[in-house]
Amino acid sequence: VRLVESGGGLVQPGGSLRLSCAASGLTFSIHAMGWYRQTPGKQRELVARISSGGTENYADFVKGRFTISRDSAKNTVYLQMNSLKPEDTAVYYCNANRVVANFWGQGTQVTVSS
Repeated sequence: VRLVESGGGLVQPGGSLRLSCAASGLTFSIHAMGWYRQTPGKQRELVARISSGGTENYADFVKGRFTISRDSAKNTVYLQMNSLKPEDTAVYYCNANRVVANFWGQGTQVTVSS
């Protein structure tokens, strides 16, 4: 299984980024997909998750600003991030999950700074 994130970078406060995660080596359509983030010294935390059926869940701190989506034709999950804040700065990780199987990407850095 391979999850490859892209789309991270440096953005000013109030700006937008779209992260992508291309999945291979698994049956994409039956896996829940999620985005997590981590900053130094802190535990990895859930940002957003989308079930195999398309149900979306968001952490309170991103509700109304971030949107997760998935494209089964491309085996890709996206995270549209709007109204970014400096506290959104972190390494963002893609996750694929089904029952006890759990897979992670290598992470992509998002830095929100003026």
